[in-house]
Amino acid sequence: MKKFKNKFNTNAIREGIKRTPEGEHSEAMFLTSSFVFKNAKEAADRFKNSGDGNVYSRFTNPTVRTFEERLASLEGAQKCVATSTGMSAMLSCFMALCEPGDHILVSKSIFGTSIQLFNKILIKWGLDITFVDLTDESKWKDSITKKTKFFFVETPSNPLTEICDIKKLAELAHSSNIKLIVDNCFCTPALQTPLLLGADIIIHSATKYLDGQGRCLGGAVLGDKEDMEHVHAFLRTAGPTLSVFNAWVFTKSLETLDLRMKAHSSNAMLLAEWLEQQRKVKKVFYPGLRTHPQFDLAKQQQSAAGGVLSFEVNGSTKEAWKLIDSTNLLSITANLGDTKTTITHPATTTHSRLTVKEREDSGVKDNLIRIAVGLEDIDDIIRDLNYLSN
Repeated sequence: MKKFKNKFNTNAIREGIKRTPEGEHSEAMFLTSSFVFKNAKEAADRFKNSGDGNVYSRFTNPTVRTFEERLASLEGAQKCVATSTGMSAMLSCFMALCEPGDHILVSKSIFGTSIQLFNKILIKWGLDITFVDLTDESKWKDSITKKTKFFFVETPSNPLTEICDIKKLAELAHSSNIKLIVDNCFCTPALQTPLLLGADIIIHSATKYLDGQGRCLGGAVLGDKEDMEHVHAFLRTAGPTLSVFNAWVFTKSLETLDLRMKAHSSNAMLLAEWLEQQRKVKKVFYPGLRTHPQFDLAKQQQSAAGGVLSFEVNGSTKEAWKLIDSTNLLSITANLGDTKTTITHPATTTHSRLTVKEREDSGVKDNLIRIAVGLEDIDDIIRDLNYLSN
């Protein structure tokens, strides 16, 4: 595992910088599809991976590489492979590292589209998928087979913010020669570093907090060099490539990641405490609350509780929609990780393509609302939710 040379914020600002002869201060953007070789032999060497340098921006580009190196330094990973979206990061990871017949244990508490990927796409390629309760270690242990290759979790989960003990789950996985994959989207390395807790691979939707302003799509897979070489080989052939412009945006956004995640967490904590006091709110899901079942665990493996919370209102879809439609400031959109606070109804948006049973298994009820708390003044966010106080 790569050791940290500098502290987090220094790496977030300085890692991966390679200045051109022009002497630019800000990171350069290499908007080019291909690269020129000095001669035919150099071209042949690079295509055989026996020579240093760039070949084609589908799989080698200096701007993308800067983002990869910077994010790898923050997660403590040996190597990062950037992709076009968070979902393509997941697809690239499993397509590169799995073979037909492999068994994957997956948490029930994950993003709706991720469930679709496992249930509708990956099973067509001969992968065996079993869903288990995120927080029940005995279920993970009992579900292991001789062909189990990976555990996959989101922690905190989307949208219920459930948390697993990464260290214990990694130990369980490794005792059976299984690798643990963690989606670290909700926390980012600013709040949680799963590799240091024993996880083997990290997946990111860079679209969320790594960007932080809802501008660009992107993803990343991080881990040891050997695994990531396989992921990179898949990227080289299949082409779910991160755009150069998006990579540059993400690189610059990482410079403020720590500041933003602390601010998101602070606002979310205040909103969660307020929501618990509202008579129209049935239950609040947020790891920073003492009422959260994994509150103590969150304090151990996260430096803050994050910017996403969910809550159930009294009633069902009708009442949930009334609250959402009553807002004026909050953005009604399913994205998260933005400076702008977003609000959504998971049952009819992010998890709408699931069957009723799949939604029930993931804990998404018709009265559930998810808010990704932004960086607006918390008083204005609360005032926009005054329907809950009436």
